[in-house]
Parts: sequence; structure tokens; C-alpha cells
Amino acid sequence: MELIKEVPMKLRTFSLVAVFAAFTIYTAFVVADHGYTGFISLAMAGGWGLQIFIDLVIALTLFLIWMVPDARGRGIPSAPYAILVLAAGSIGALAYLVHRALKEDNTVPGKAHAAVR
Repeated sequence: MELIKEVPMKLRTFSLVAVFAAFTIYTAFVVADHGYTGFISLAMAGGWGLQIFIDLVIALTLFLIWMVPDARGRGIPSAPYAILVLAAGSIGALAYLVHRALKEDNTVPGKAHAAVR
């Protein structure tokens, strides 16, 4: 975690925005090609498809459990991001992290906040 704190804030924000944009665009192409529920046939085929789906559900559940108190402590509404995570998976999680980073970049240095770390 110390390594992350050493990365300049603007670089971290830029990286998050770049990953968010690239992944959202890629996802849009996949959804356009295979449909919004196209992943279900892969997950239901069993094996690796099901394992990856279960892994994603666990990871996003843990993210939601962390995000709600973190957002509350930072004065960021969590409901829109929770809904986006449920509807779009990692895109919702990345959107929250981008919002959080942008808000942090605009916070006055030295100003304390009650964020959950």
C-alpha cells in the first residue's frame, strides 16, 4: 500500500481514467457483438467460465462492502455506483475509483476527511 501512496496523485488519476475509458469502450464493443447477457452462456458452460463468473461476483461483492463506508466518509453518494456495479460490473467499480481520485485531487492539502482507509 505504501507504493500506491508514492505515486503522484495526478498520475494515479490519469491511470484510473485511462483504464476506465479503455475497458468501457472494449465492453461496449463486446456487448454490441454478443449482447448484454452474452456472458451467461459462457458462465453456464461450466469449468473456467463459471469459475471466472463466481470470482467476479465475490470480488465485486467485497468491493461494494468496502465502497459504501468509504463513500460515506468522503461525502460521495454510493447508491449510483452500487447500482452501476450490479448492472455493469467492474465499470461501476472503476467509475467510483475515478470519482474518488478526482475528488482527492481537488481536496485542499492538509484538510482532513473521515474516510475509511
